[in-house]
Amino acid sequence: MTVTSSIKSPEALTLAITAEFPAAVERVWQIWEDPRQLERWWGPPTWPATFETYDFHPGGQADYYMTGPDGTKARGWWQFTSVDGPTRLALNDGFADDDGKRVEEMGQALMEVSIVDGGGRTAMTITTTFENTEQMQKMLEMGMEEGMKEAMGQIDGILAK
Repeated sequence: MTVTSSIKSPEALTLAITAEFPAAVERVWQIWEDPRQLERWWGPPTWPATFETYDFHPGGQADYYMTGPDGTKARGWWQFTSVDGPTRLALNDGFADDDGKRVEEMGQALMEVSIVDGGGRTAMTITTTFENTEQMQKMLEMGMEEGMKEAMGQIDGILAK
């Protein structure tokens, strides 16, 4: 498993998950800039993702859904706020309904990605900042931490190809 740490901070309203990979920074960046590679790891193995739109630049949006084992679809959206390849990425993250419209009552979270050269290995940290304690608790109860760790655990296989 590539995940090296998972740190929750209720005070800062953050969840930070770090993974290390035996690949160059530029190669790790490719799993973000190429939606076909992103689909191979975003979401737990039993909930693979499909990106319907992917406009990877500041101000651009991505729309996706994850398909569960029983065919259930969970939809989401991203709004990219910063794309500074190959080391930094930031986006707003939220849920969508079956029609792809934003579910405002679920709020949104800020997701920041940092990719750092570690001298032969690359560390990638995904830090999610929640709007409030209630949102953070709800997301953790829905299995966000475990799901992100399972998702990031699939990246080694993609980088090996």
